[in-house]
Amino acid sequence: MSNLMNAKQYEESLRKLNLKVYMFGKRVENVVDDPIIRPSMNAVAATYEYTHKPEYEDLLTAKSHITGQKINRFTHIHQSVEDLVKKSKMGRLMGSLTACCFQRCVGMDALNALSITTHAIDEKHGTDYNKRFLKYLAYVQENDLVCDGAMTDPKGDRSLPPSQQPDPDMYLHVVEERADGIVVSGAKAHQTGAVNSHEIIVMPTITMREEDRDYAVSFALPADTDGITYIMGRQSCDTRKLEGMTFDRGNMFYGGHEALVVFEKVFVPWERVFMYKEHDFTTQLVENFAAYHRQSYACKVGVGDVLIGATQTAAEYNGAERASHVKDKIIEMNQLNETLFCGCIACASQGHREKSGTYLVDVLLANVHKQNITRFPYEIARIAQDIAGGLMVTCPSEQDLRSPETGKWVEKYFSARSGVSTEHRLRILRLIENITMGTAAVGYLTESMHGAGSPQAQRIMIARLVNMKEKQRIARLLCGIDAGDK
Repeated sequence: MSNLMNAKQYEESLRKLNLKVYMFGKRVENVVDDPIIRPSMNAVAATYEYTHKPEYEDLLTAKSHITGQKINRFTHIHQSVEDLVKKSKMGRLMGSLTACCFQRCVGMDALNALSITTHAIDEKHGTDYNKRFLKYLAYVQENDLVCDGAMTDPKGDRSLPPSQQPDPDMYLHVVEERADGIVVSGAKAHQTGAVNSHEIIVMPTITMREEDRDYAVSFALPADTDGITYIMGRQSCDTRKLEGMTFDRGNMFYGGHEALVVFEKVFVPWERVFMYKEHDFTTQLVENFAAYHRQSYACKVGVGDVLIGATQTAAEYNGAERASHVKDKIIEMNQLNETLFCGCIACASQGHREKSGTYLVDVLLANVHKQNITRFPYEIARIAQDIAGGLMVTCPSEQDLRSPETGKWVEKYFSARSGVSTEHRLRILRLIENITMGTAAVGYLTESMHGAGSPQAQRIMIARLVNMKEKQRIARLLCGIDAGDK
């Protein structure tokens, strides 16, 4: 048996939500069919659609360790190193199938991080968070839900801890404790796929101290809970989607979105609370989530596959694919992309079992992988733009190509190799533009830089986790400075 939804069922499940969403200063009445939001919904729907294709079943589905039923891997708790490796391969696959952010990794990573931390809190404090969490997890798996993992707070004055902020809402916090639950206020920023989610899982964003205990809170709520408001973020070239299904969008089918999620005195029942003032476990939750999510950037390898394919095609359309420097640049793109894949596979294959039974990636290697992600996609994009040429950003619109007045000139002067239609050439150039400069660039480039923490966050973790003393010891030993272990 399984409870796997298909793409159509997922779409219909979103229509049942009553989300309070604003964009361009106005409330969005029909979130599912809005032309700017719809491509991002299509990308999430793909994670449902492809689970039903036999060739992808092994990567996109798993066996629930709670019920034994077949579930979507995006709702799975990793039970082995093999699960961690399959997660990396799944990310690359979905990135290649959508060429954008498909928005489910952050929820998956939040679930896995909480499965470890709730168990650890219970072990020390005698609480029952893990029991609550497992009941919630069973609900998510049974209903095949999309979870938005919400960690990043606005932060206000970065030099001040949460409890010293002039405006306490700069970090989400508890404002009232009741017999039946808690009330919270604040916001979570940069929320990937928020309005395409059924649930929102909140976690603290930094290590909290005793004085910040009101900010040490984690919980889950339905996405349309009273008091939650979504304000959609802007993306480069986003209003092209209002022009209809034209190839000027670059990616004809899929996209991503980010949102600011505001919590205005939102009630959370106790059964949905997974951390409450246990500030001593915020570091573990933040760092484990970050490690999982840094592994998740396997998706950029999949988008890189698409960009490399588009660049090779553009070179062939231009008649330049045999030039030695073009060949060499394509090789460089592939070398960089496959190096990224090495990183996400390495941190997965070196994973280990935590006390909760959940498998965690190698945290050092996950941070090294994400550090490479902050760099290599930018170089891959630079090479793609180099080979594509300036027409990528100066070509006329599709309307000009279709126009009786200008179409003949666009066809004539933007044709290239014989046998290749001008339209096909313009389509592939628009795809490259989309991935490296347009709406998809949010997911491929800016997200590569700042998603799962800024580059400096990874460097701090690398410095902390590398065994520098051991490296020095073996160096001294081999050159005769030390006679033994000193």
